[in-house]
Amino acid sequence: MPLSEHEQRLLEQMERALYAEDPKFASSLRGRDPRSNFRRRIVLAVIGMIVGVVLLMTGLVAKIIPVSVLGFLMMLAAAFFAVTSYRGLNSAARLGVVDGGGAVRRPQQPAARRPRDHRGLMERLEERWNRRRDENGR
Repeated sequence: MPLSEHEQRLLEQMERALYAEDPKFASSLRGRDPRSNFRRRIVLAVIGMIVGVVLLMTGLVAKIIPVSVLGFLMMLAAAFFAVTSYRGLNSAARLGVVDGGGAVRRPQQPAARRPRDHRGLMERLEERWNRRRDENGR
């Protein structure tokens, strides 16, 4: 339920008073933009991927199998790190993002959502099978 204008003004006044009274505490409560965290994590993942490729190639050229395996595992870990970071960014976007002023921006909700089908997979497949069988006249 959205706040009324009066409630929003009161909340903003309370935030300003808190920030004026204890700016260090207010900035710790404010939160961070998940996009900056995502960028940092992606840079780390790319660096990890590059180091993994270097280790893999070094191990292959020097014919040291454990170094190659370590490089491959490092590349795998970097890819996993990047994917989990991307998923975290998407979940933050669904929940709302804290902007620089500390206000939560909610994403626009779609006008109409398609109702989810809560039946099991087997029930849906069985229904589809029966429909096809009935359409073929059997």
